[in-house]
Amino acid sequence: MNHFEIRELEGKGRAMVATKDFVVDEIIFEEEPFVSHQFSWNAAYGYAACDHCMRPLETLVENVHRLANKPVAVPLLEHDPTTPWLQQFTQCQRCKVRYCSEDCMVEAKKRYHRVACMGAFRNDDTHPINVLNEIWKKMHYPPETGTIMLIVRLMAMYEQSSKKAEFLEQLQSFQALIINREQKIYHKMLGENFEQQMEQLYGAFCNAFKSEEFAMFTTPDAFKTLMGILGTNSQGIATSVLAQWVTKVSDLPLPEADKTQLDQVIDDIYAKVGEFAGEFLNNEGSGLYILQSKINHSCVPNAQSTFPYSNDIVVLKALTPIQKGQEICISYLDDCQLERSRHSRHKMLRENYIFICECPKCRAQASDPDVTSDEEDDDDEMDDYDDDDEMD
Repeated sequence: MNHFEIRELEGKGRAMVATKDFVVDEIIFEEEPFVSHQFSWNAAYGYAACDHCMRPLETLVENVHRLANKPVAVPLLEHDPTTPWLQQFTQCQRCKVRYCSEDCMVEAKKRYHRVACMGAFRNDDTHPINVLNEIWKKMHYPPETGTIMLIVRLMAMYEQSSKKAEFLEQLQSFQALIINREQKIYHKMLGENFEQQMEQLYGAFCNAFKSEEFAMFTTPDAFKTLMGILGTNSQGIATSVLAQWVTKVSDLPLPEADKTQLDQVIDDIYAKVGEFAGEFLNNEGSGLYILQSKINHSCVPNAQSTFPYSNDIVVLKALTPIQKGQEICISYLDDCQLERSRHSRHKMLRENYIFICECPKCRAQASDPDVTSDEEDDDDEMDDYDDDDEMD
């Protein structure tokens, strides 16, 4: 039984509201995605993940060695999180995409893979799907925030579905205006700077889905809607063998001296993988979540989306006590972005999610200067420069 409801709030529209009190760290809900897919560059760079649920497909040692580009000693291998499922890894016999288990492969075939399977053409650069993906990759270099392959998978789901009306109803639940009529703000993926690239992407999309069955998706407006859904509703997903191992071993009941030594080992491992892989340590992708997409943003969120199972299942947890009748909000911005100025936060939210935040923090900072944090930093640097001149 869910302890929340989706309802209209005056001045905010659709919102998720608690129907009971939640304490800190209490799980509000867990949800599997409507659809998910690994990012295009993430897959191209060899980040091995289950093609269905994004569970890592490398052992801890393999993962660390690849990220560091050299052998790295890793202790406590008995806590390698892949051990329980390592023997379950399997693959599609036709196209060779890999899965973490027979269950995932069966579910993928049931939902989309009978249509999506490219067989021997999976590595054919001239195949229309691969051409589409390459155009996308040239438009969106890391760090990635989305992938056209999510839409490709949606098309396969539609074609394979025996309940197309139900599928379309679920897909339409994600729809949002690409243009905010009041602010006239184009989503950054569909703005003027991307016009030529978007035409190229649209042409490749139409070429990949020529069948009459996809006609409703291949009009210019329908394609913009799909891109808008991808840009404004998709939730980032990250899975990591290394991060999960760190969590497990950090919770071990070790003597203080051993714990200190382990912390140093962990720091050394991260330093070594960081030298080669930089900040790109995880299997990364995105998904559409029917419930999670109904949650509004706040710069002072009371809930947080997490991925504790090392797959694409999202778990929403309470960050603060939430009272019955209170709106449940998450942050669409990361921790660093939340610390930036009100003007900077509004700029990011307008460009990426097409709305203006009026949360308590933003209202309290309404009288702050309308400058971005970068401009504030520049002003500070200029002040320091002027002070130095005066001292001279």
